[in-house]
Amino acid sequence: MSLPHFSSLSSFTFLPPPRSSPTPTTRLRCSFHTRPSTSTTATTLSNILNSGVIACLRAKSADVALEAARAAITGGISVLEIVVSTPGVFEVLHQLVQDFPTTTLGVGTVLNTEDATKAKNAGAKFIMSPAIDILDEDSDELLYIPGAMTPTEILSSYDAGAKIVKVYPVSALGGVQYIATLKKPFPNIPLIASQGITSDLIGEYISNGASSVVVSDAIFEKEAMAQRNFTAVYRLAQIAASQANRFVKKC
Repeated sequence: MSLPHFSSLSSFTFLPPPRSSPTPTTRLRCSFHTRPSTSTTATTLSNILNSGVIACLRAKSADVALEAARAAITGGISVLEIVVSTPGVFEVLHQLVQDFPTTTLGVGTVLNTEDATKAKNAGAKFIMSPAIDILDEDSDELLYIPGAMTPTEILSSYDAGAKIVKVYPVSALGGVQYIATLKKPFPNIPLIASQGITSDLIGEYISNGASSVVVSDAIFEKEAMAQRNFTAVYRLAQIAASQANRFVKKC
């Protein structure tokens, strides 16, 4: 497919970032769990851990996806995944990789190796799945993040080589308390909380053991996306990124 070229986010006007909020009383937590490495996957993992938030984008068209992604990244998002069901997902990803080479970009809801290969070829640094055993292991260029629900699935994924595991659907399983409970037996397994998380809960999840959180509608709000209101997306991205930065200590 052929995508229109977007040289700038001319369709909306950026507002200056809000003033920094006071330092929270919640104790800051270091989120770096791995030994230093020069591999691409190690860099990707470090970026995810130091970001604290992964913006999850799904859109009904390629042009809306591209504009929304640009708004979110410009608003402060440094790690972003595009759901594989988004029309033209791999073309959109390829364009974003060129436009934002320092942003950690990936594809979400990957369910088979074919889509994993397409994501890698388009420039994805990671793929995320709602299930386990989609890939046997990640490569030197592509970080594989399996999705797990139970302690058994989390440990099985980690033992199979996963460097970080997504807990999904976290809100349905107990939310913040579920993450806190999981971290007791698995203090050394980095966990990503995913599903139904609002920006005001980002800090609670991180403070209770999540290495990062996936935020979807809290950034790419349905009405804003339907109305192509990318100013709203930009503002919501600012809020989410600010919340994560307040609670994640960079190492």
